[in-house]
Amino acid sequence: MLLTVLYALGILLVLSVLILIHELGHFIVAKKSGVWVEEFGFGLPPRLVGKKIGETIYSLNWLPFGGFVRLHGEQNEEGISKPNRAFLGKSKLKRAGIVVAGIVMNLLLGLICFAIVYSFLGIPKEQGFVQIVDVVTESPAAVAGLTVNDVVVSLNKNPVTKSTDFTNLTKENAGKTIALEIKRGEATQKYNIPLRENPTDGKSFLGIVVSSQTTYYPPIWQRPFYGAYYGTIASYETTISVFKGLAGIFSQASRGMVPTDTVGPVGIFAIIYYVLKQGILPILNLMGLISINLAVLNILPIPALDGGRLLFIGIEAIFGKKVLPKVEAAFHSVGFMLLIGLIIVISFFDIKRVIAAGGFTGFINSFIK
Repeated sequence: MLLTVLYALGILLVLSVLILIHELGHFIVAKKSGVWVEEFGFGLPPRLVGKKIGETIYSLNWLPFGGFVRLHGEQNEEGISKPNRAFLGKSKLKRAGIVVAGIVMNLLLGLICFAIVYSFLGIPKEQGFVQIVDVVTESPAAVAGLTVNDVVVSLNKNPVTKSTDFTNLTKENAGKTIALEIKRGEATQKYNIPLRENPTDGKSFLGIVVSSQTTYYPPIWQRPFYGAYYGTIASYETTISVFKGLAGIFSQASRGMVPTDTVGPVGIFAIIYYVLKQGILPILNLMGLISINLAVLNILPIPALDGGRLLFIGIEAIFGKKVLPKVEAAFHSVGFMLLIGLIIVISFFDIKRVIAAGGFTGFINSFIK
């Protein structure tokens, strides 16, 4: 029981750091821009305790999750007592800077997390071929006779040099029989293997784990620099992957399909719970991934998110006139309710996938693979 409570606290801590870093970006730039920050809250209201330092209340709230920044005159013009210190009273450039600051902080956190991970675990490098590193017992691959250290030369006559090539080809051929060319030592062998059609039990289509990378360990004094460099690359690649993933989700949704490559709060909690057991570096790696996902999601022109606020600042810049604050506030309120509804729907399908996979372990394995 105690262990479960500790893991639950660990999940809340990881998510709270991601949110607080985001809010800290808004806080810092708002202060620099002359906006009155009325409150910087740790956790969510109702307030447990608060202390006023300078002009800002720093509060600890009853719900121990995330945090928030309350800016003077952020939502509407009602209740503004200091017009020259209100968010709505600042220039378009300053307001945009305050809004974007949270996104930038999430991107920076992702970069830092990846840099630390690479500094300790070494730098992954493509080795030019795909090698089998694990074979699942009684899987199609095991039945066919594939073994660890086999090198995948081609799949259906398509050359395979990266793990992503192999993964994409197996997904495209789910439920079909594939032709694999395997190199074992100096000999080359060919196999015809039927793939699983829908491995909801947490197993892969073929039942193997492959890798096309090796690890390079620079001298210790160089690792922080290598880590920062490859962390930047990883952040960029992750950002592009998130945009592509979102495009795929919207494409599936527009065709009336339930998106299968995304998870909601239930799925995220399950993944964090799993990674917490692996150690600090896997946690940092996951934090980097989630942080960049949050940055990308927040920059989209979605009501109630930072991108939605940027949209209204952009409209003001184009037409030279502010949208009525009440109209914008209503727009964000409706958008927030729609987001909550979407989260509930995704959570419902998360729970169905967990049940179908036989529990959290099966769900996590199916998501990872």
